[in-house]
Amino acid sequence: MTVLPDDALSLAAEFPAATHAHWRRLVAGVLGKAGKDVPESEAEDALSTALEDGLRARPLYTAADAAPDPGLPGFAPFVRAGRAEGNTASGWDVRQRHRAADPEAVLTDLENGVTSLWLAVGPGGIPLGDLDRVLTGVYLDLAPVVLDAGAETSAAAEELFALYERRGVAPEAARGNLGADPLGTEARTGAAYDGDAFAATVALARLCAEAYPGVRALAVDALPYHEAGGSAAQELGSSLATGVAYLRALTRGGLSVEQALGQLEFRYAATADQFLTIAKLRAARRLWARVAEACGAPAAGAQLQHAVTSSVMMSARDPWVNMLRTTVATLAAGVGGAESVTVHPFDHALGLPDGFARRIARNTSTILIEESHLARVIDPAGGSWYVESLTDELSAAAWEFFQEIERRGGQAAVLRSGWAGERLAATWAERSKALAKRREPITGVSEFPLLAEKPVVREPFPEVPGPGTVTGSGIGGGLPRVRRDEAYEVLRARSDAHLAATGARPRVFLAALGPAAAHTARLTFAANLFQAGGIEPVTEGAFADSGATEVCLCSSDPVYEERAAEEAAAFRAAGAGHVALAGRPAAYPDADSYVFAGCDAVAVLSATLDRMGVS
Repeated sequence: MTVLPDDALSLAAEFPAATHAHWRRLVAGVLGKAGKDVPESEAEDALSTALEDGLRARPLYTAADAAPDPGLPGFAPFVRAGRAEGNTASGWDVRQRHRAADPEAVLTDLENGVTSLWLAVGPGGIPLGDLDRVLTGVYLDLAPVVLDAGAETSAAAEELFALYERRGVAPEAARGNLGADPLGTEARTGAAYDGDAFAATVALARLCAEAYPGVRALAVDALPYHEAGGSAAQELGSSLATGVAYLRALTRGGLSVEQALGQLEFRYAATADQFLTIAKLRAARRLWARVAEACGAPAAGAQLQHAVTSSVMMSARDPWVNMLRTTVATLAAGVGGAESVTVHPFDHALGLPDGFARRIARNTSTILIEESHLARVIDPAGGSWYVESLTDELSAAAWEFFQEIERRGGQAAVLRSGWAGERLAATWAERSKALAKRREPITGVSEFPLLAEKPVVREPFPEVPGPGTVTGSGIGGGLPRVRRDEAYEVLRARSDAHLAATGARPRVFLAALGPAAAHTARLTFAANLFQAGGIEPVTEGAFADSGATEVCLCSSDPVYEERAAEEAAAFRAAGAGHVALAGRPAAYPDADSYVFAGCDAVAVLSATLDRMGVS
């Protein structure tokens, strides 16, 4: 009997060691067989994926991809966790947002897994006078309350403190955050704060530091920058600049650096890009620890994080898919180490959620914590060569953006000069190109849409009166709010209006040429593409009976060579006003236009609807 050595189990001892160079050579060979001849030195780059902020995700990471030591959980630079125990004790705080004055919904959430409340108070949210009623039956010494009251923060905080007193909640037992965020409010609304607003914020922070040790006064909300189309580095850099501005104001107002650091909670978006979200939260802790170190308080630099599933990724069409997106985003937030997580209901893009949507939202965290045991391991992604490298690279990009903001006078200055908005808009413009070309697919919208789906209808969110009115592009005067599906939503809305006016959707006839093996792939592609614009594909019967005015030829290149010209002429003779071809342009000049992988789908579909007279 052979006894294996105690120190190792070598499963490949008889084979020569594989090298990175050998792997690149094999990759180059495979790419060559696929018709992409690249030298071995460029093989890895050919498989790399471009990310925002100039970053790239490579196909392979090894121990040679060194990153700075992330340290230990609970110790600077806090990359692995802000607390030594991470979230292992009881999982992350399940924080649910409420914008309607619905005490029953609040209690239902708390009785079924939600552990803290995030209340939008004031215009567009819960009326200030209804705060007491909304919190009826809530044990305020057990359930932390986080406010989001914008310009009415001081009044909302005063009401909450009065509520604590009326209900006999001891100051030291209160938990939560008052949500003061003057710069975030300015980013949202465009209304520049004055000295009084900052003075009131400092006064709240002093009160919390002295009398309410479990309540923080300020939120550094990075969501406005994410929701305006910003990249991960821009979101992080903006949050750092905002946090530094608040540290300066608080220390000038008499708080120590340690006290000031203890008054801040940072809010970030969690997206369905799980690795980027994990790296973003880890990078945020590392960067804030560097700020604290520069301020002379390295031990107090643990960043308290609140992750919120991204509203940018939510779709109004086929909203059920949003459940999958928010599940991945919540997983990433938990793995990334956020102390609190808010899951937007799947119908968030449509209006106020119903009871079912709220239930699914809170159960998302519950399943990940209780059934998947995701919180039992601190920083489970730590040590991954990819995650550690991405954390390091994202940290560098975010720090560079933060320094540029500081050189331009700070966060308030770049908001008021328009520089921040311009940078965010430029990033979104580039991303919009990828969305239009479906390089960034949106399942249920740009890919695999379902024209026959029954619309999901919800009560709209309360309107915000005055200069902060919520519009299609955002809040009047502030940064815009974008969604990935917005360009396709415009196309689908045109189709819906045509359906309402005529009883039928605009149609295109897909002409399948040759045997199924020749046409199926491109027929499926074309049907998928046209439905993304609300155009119904007709694949059976004769063109004359289809109700369509346009045709798209679908087949293989050899079949096109034999039949494309003849078929195009026949369809034109039968009344087709436009003949498209599913394939690359120029090869078959008999077509009027071409649809292919990588084409600008939004432009193609918009032009098609224009020709069909669909306004």
